[in-house]
Amino acid sequence: MLILAGLGNPEAKYEKNRHNVGFTAVEALARRWGTGPWRARFQGLACEGQVSTPAGAVKLLLLKPKTFYNESGRAVGEAMKFFKLAPTDVIVFHDEIDMAPGRFRMKAGGGAAGNNGIRSITSQVGDTFRRGRIGVGHPGDKAMVMHYVLGDFHKVEHQWLDPLLDAICDALPFAAAGDDERYQAEVLRLAPAPKADPRKPIKSGD
Repeated sequence: MLILAGLGNPEAKYEKNRHNVGFTAVEALARRWGTGPWRARFQGLACEGQVSTPAGAVKLLLLKPKTFYNESGRAVGEAMKFFKLAPTDVIVFHDEIDMAPGRFRMKAGGGAAGNNGIRSITSQVGDTFRRGRIGVGHPGDKAMVMHYVLGDFHKVEHQWLDPLLDAICDALPFAAAGDDERYQAEVLRLAPAPKADPRKPIKSGD
């Protein structure tokens, strides 16, 4: 089994925030690969499905913690323990301000880089879990980061966000087969995005 967890905040007012793009990705994955309805489990909402790989079908647990972003580890850790899984059986999708909008990068292990949700998961299960990092860009000023990530995506940003979410879903069999490098490459092939400076001020607009 593979756990696909998204980071985000559960209340409706946060739904379209950049900080909730992990939830948005997991919701898209559920529509593409999930077979069951969302229901309350593991201090969050979860549904199950499966994805086909050359080695056979891999079961999926898609998870949206309801513990709020900074306590996501409680939900992820509980699900891991229930299914007796290793950290390498978990992919956590989350927003990444130090990557340009539309960029996508897979990473296994490492530090939290200031991300409290990742820090929470590390405290529960160690740091060797896999991360699907979704670039949302940086506002250009450290003092503006919180306002920026808790702001909604503008309509113009969906020009790169929607194709990226589709690519994350379509390329999933590579991740399910354990080939994160190929997964990342395929996502970027399907939804190419320039390697821009993430700290360059981003113009907002509708």
